[in-house]
Amino acid sequence: MALILAFMTFVVLAGGLSITHRPVIQAMIFLLDFLMLMLIGAAAVSQVGRMLAERRLGFAGARLHARLITLFGIVAVAPTIVVGAVATLFFHYGVEIWFSNRVNNALSEARSVAAGYLQEHNDNIRTAAYSLANTLILVQNDELFAHGTDLLHTPERLRELLDDEVYERGLTDAEVFDPLTNRILATGGVLGSADMAPPPLPPKSVIEMARTDVAILDRPDQRFIRAVVSLGDNSGLMLVITRPVDPQILEHMHRTDELVQDYKRMLANRGKTQVTFVLIFMLMGLLVLAVGMLTGLALANRIANPLGLLILAATRISQGDLGVRVPVPDHSARRPMFRDDEVTGLSRAFNRMTDQLEAQRSELMVAYDQINERRRFTETVLSGVSAGVIGLDTRQVIELPNRAASNVLQRDLLPVVGQYLVNAVPEFAALLDAARTAPERVHTAEVQIDTDGAQRPGGPGDGGGAGAGRTLLVRVVAEMRGSDVAGYVVTFDDITALQSAQRKAAWADVARRVAHEIKNPLTPIQLASERLKRRFLKEIQSDPETYTQLVDTIVRQVGDIGRMVDEFSAFARMPQPVIQIEDFSRLCREALVLQKNANPLIIYETQNLPASGPIVLCDRRLIGQALTNLLQNAADAIHMTERASLREIGPDGSLLPIGHIVMGLHIRGGHAQLVIEDDGIGLPQGERHRLTEPYVTHKAKGTGLGLAIVKKIMEDHAGTLTLADRKQPESPSTNYKAVEKVSGTQVTLALPLAEDSASRNKGGGRMRITDGT
Repeated sequence: MALILAFMTFVVLAGGLSITHRPVIQAMIFLLDFLMLMLIGAAAVSQVGRMLAERRLGFAGARLHARLITLFGIVAVAPTIVVGAVATLFFHYGVEIWFSNRVNNALSEARSVAAGYLQEHNDNIRTAAYSLANTLILVQNDELFAHGTDLLHTPERLRELLDDEVYERGLTDAEVFDPLTNRILATGGVLGSADMAPPPLPPKSVIEMARTDVAILDRPDQRFIRAVVSLGDNSGLMLVITRPVDPQILEHMHRTDELVQDYKRMLANRGKTQVTFVLIFMLMGLLVLAVGMLTGLALANRIANPLGLLILAATRISQGDLGVRVPVPDHSARRPMFRDDEVTGLSRAFNRMTDQLEAQRSELMVAYDQINERRRFTETVLSGVSAGVIGLDTRQVIELPNRAASNVLQRDLLPVVGQYLVNAVPEFAALLDAARTAPERVHTAEVQIDTDGAQRPGGPGDGGGAGAGRTLLVRVVAEMRGSDVAGYVVTFDDITALQSAQRKAAWADVARRVAHEIKNPLTPIQLASERLKRRFLKEIQSDPETYTQLVDTIVRQVGDIGRMVDEFSAFARMPQPVIQIEDFSRLCREALVLQKNANPLIIYETQNLPASGPIVLCDRRLIGQALTNLLQNAADAIHMTERASLREIGPDGSLLPIGHIVMGLHIRGGHAQLVIEDDGIGLPQGERHRLTEPYVTHKAKGTGLGLAIVKKIMEDHAGTLTLADRKQPESPSTNYKAVEKVSGTQVTLALPLAEDSASRNKGGGRMRITDGT
């Protein structure tokens, strides 16, 4: 519409059509131009405003959009301004050239030349008219004088003379007429020989002028020029001659006159013309400029909008949204010129790339889900396996340990994932080196861990200590891919309990055999010794005391061997416990009374031991045996101290106490906990978990069965046995003289209360519950 209005404005202002000269038409054109400029300006302002708003909000592609609009605006505005300015200057100087003095002089001289040409024709025809009139008058006078004939009144003779004169003088025709009667007397030339109507006679005004001078009839629109002259006052006749004029010269003369008139009119309206053309240029420039700006905005939008969408889509893809697509308009059918548009091709390529990425991510997610499922299944399997499993890479770096691995090793392996296994578990170093050296083989070994300070295993009466630490059965397998190692799998299990059970079973079998083989000859030996003492004591005269002492020694040692055999038998065949409701405090007091009488030099104290209760379910005899063993171990630990060997005497002459044993009872978590503390030599520094194994002891004359029997009794009663170092008291006891650092042992027995035991064992189990009082 703007381009159409620009063309119409040019036509109206240039005056190309007659209708355009009407003021109403011009006003309407100007109004439409103004409205169009307002609409285009509003559209441009809207586009620019939206672009600036997008840039302030930081939309994708906003800066590129602004740069493109600026670039297209400059490209559209600069040429228009330059062309408009050049056109204005060109028109201004062109008008100045058109209205210069040279052009004015040239047009004036051209008009003067045309006027001179006509004036020359007039002078020539005037001369010809005088000459012909004089000739006719002379010929008439000669005819009158010679023949007495009036030539002017002799038509034939006058016609011949006129023909000759017309031909000789180059005239078209000549005629003689009487102005009074308007009668033509004679004609010569074209009019005399052709059958054509004579031209009209000159008007009377011209005839009156011709009586005194030659009258010229020179109408510019005719091709002939006529002259009227009088033939003398005596005759009263008039002569009219006609001479032709060149039509091209007349045409040039007419055009010259028109050009001169137009030039003068344009010269008078020169300022108005310049203003008009400047206005034309301005309107057309503004319209073209507006169209160019809108075209630039449209092109910028066409380029920047898809790029902005691409940027936004790329941003969303970088955030993980692969479902985004760039809209691609299908305008190839309507506008074939955009069929090979690079931005559209880029958008399609971007969408294809996104489709491929989404498809690949879907495949990866499916594979990832499968891997996760397998990993979760593997972790579930590994977490449910009691054995420890550790996955290693090719460098034997920890990758995947299961929960049991940390439990078996008693070390948290999760913080050391990514570190070398040999650094986390140095005990596996030799086996890992063997697996690295020979990866094609399966390497299995028993590995001792936590062995710092452990002593060699001891037996009954050996006093060698607690023995070695925990034992793990470790297997290392290399994962092979062809001839290369892809990783290692280390599996291990704690077989300490299994070895302990095996040892217990072996020692129980040995105990049964030893008890059976030794117990049979003990009775005859004891009986024979007592008979020797009774029968032959009176017959020994030389040294009866020595004899008696030797026999008593035999009887005493046989008794000791019998008691040891009884312990072997008790350990080999532990009786089935008969569970009854018992008062735990009463059992503790009975065991404490027996030990007080047997060890008068040891101070026994009780803490939190009530008069009755708590009530537990237990075998009275077995629990009493366990308490006796623990109290006896505490007494033996005190007798093994340095202060026990000193046997110091107090001020009153009595022996000072050599030790202190405290028995306390507590109710915690549904269990009755009995704590026995002594200040004896304490526990050995080696691995203490083997102290409850049979025939493991640190006493010089111990059998190593006491704590094993206690542990077996507690297991049968669903209780626990705990060995620990005794906590140092804030102030040492003053009942005896402290000659060494006080150490000691703390032993804790835990039995479930009667209510908890009954609920847990209801419905069966290896315990047999009765209603004993």
